[in-house]
Amino acid sequence: MSQPFAKLPAWADYGLLPLINLIVAFFVAGLVVLLVGESPIEAAVLMVKGAFGSGDGVGYTLYYATNFIFTGLCVAVAFHCGLFNIGGEGQAYIGGLGVAFIGLGLGDTLPWWVVFPLAIIASGIAGALWALIPAWLQARRGSHVVITTIMFNFIAASIMVYIVVQILKPMNIQSPETRVFGAGGQLPSLGWLLNSVGLNMRSAPLNLSFLIALVAAFLVWVLIWRTKLGYEIRTMGFSPKAARYAGISELRIIIITMMISGALAGMMALNPIMGAQHRLQLDFVAGAGFVGIAVALMGRSHPVGIVLAAILFGMLYQGGAEIAFDMPNISRDMIVIIQGLVILFAGALEHMFRPTLQRLFHSLTRKKDGTAHALAGGSQ
Repeated sequence: MSQPFAKLPAWADYGLLPLINLIVAFFVAGLVVLLVGESPIEAAVLMVKGAFGSGDGVGYTLYYATNFIFTGLCVAVAFHCGLFNIGGEGQAYIGGLGVAFIGLGLGDTLPWWVVFPLAIIASGIAGALWALIPAWLQARRGSHVVITTIMFNFIAASIMVYIVVQILKPMNIQSPETRVFGAGGQLPSLGWLLNSVGLNMRSAPLNLSFLIALVAAFLVWVLIWRTKLGYEIRTMGFSPKAARYAGISELRIIIITMMISGALAGMMALNPIMGAQHRLQLDFVAGAGFVGIAVALMGRSHPVGIVLAAILFGMLYQGGAEIAFDMPNISRDMIVIIQGLVILFAGALEHMFRPTLQRLFHSLTRKKDGTAHALAGGSQ
């Protein structure tokens, strides 16, 4: 007969378990570094120093984290409804088209503080509409959202190539990209924010969209845990039968949830397009939609956890570049392996150590209860 397991306390479920997964991931990554003839400790020091040892390092780390916050929130919102939206990559592509049309059309004539809200709306609407079709197919036709969102990633990439190359690319530019936006289509840098705490940021592309990502994380927390819609989303995720019994429309909740999820993925495009490149380039998403899955899993689908996990992956991206530069035996492919190990243990194997922890807490609970019972018997 299977052993009963004690439910993990919140601090263990949201803090200790992800920490154990992370330690194991870095331990295995350290073995990989050791196999290629380098010191794991030196590599770890270089990674932390490259990510947080300078103003530019922090700027790049938070720049990458901005992308992962948006895509992590995208995945998390769908998770709460029991949906696995792995179409963040494609939804971000289509959101990028919305940003590009606003930047190209209004960037030369309006100031950034007028263009930016319009770009937020355009990217969110574009991403939401791209998620609407898989949502409708799931709710109405029973087509699994995992399959449809994967397919829509490839469709979005093809649409991106056609529109950029055939419509938006100027004749005098060879590379597949649009012209540079006007001043109104370029977001202000957040260098002043880092400079105010003594970090001199010179060339890092950290921009205003980082603050928008933090606002989005707060709004997702409000939505999921402080609104009626959020309660319905979580109910549908816990038990669709109970949700239907309570009169919650499955069609409405699935479509609304997927559209919110797609909108968050679409807004990810603000960071690289308006904040860094100041034009639309192919492959600007750079896999952030898939990294968002690991970020959401590691952050336990909670906005605070997602922000912290996104900063961790931002550190891996920026610190990994520093390692590849200073350690010749560790190529960029090796850095991808290290990132993959973190994704493996934090994402695919996130529950590997859960049964052991549950048994441990169960035994500790029984021992504590037995001690309390003995003390109560002795006092009588």
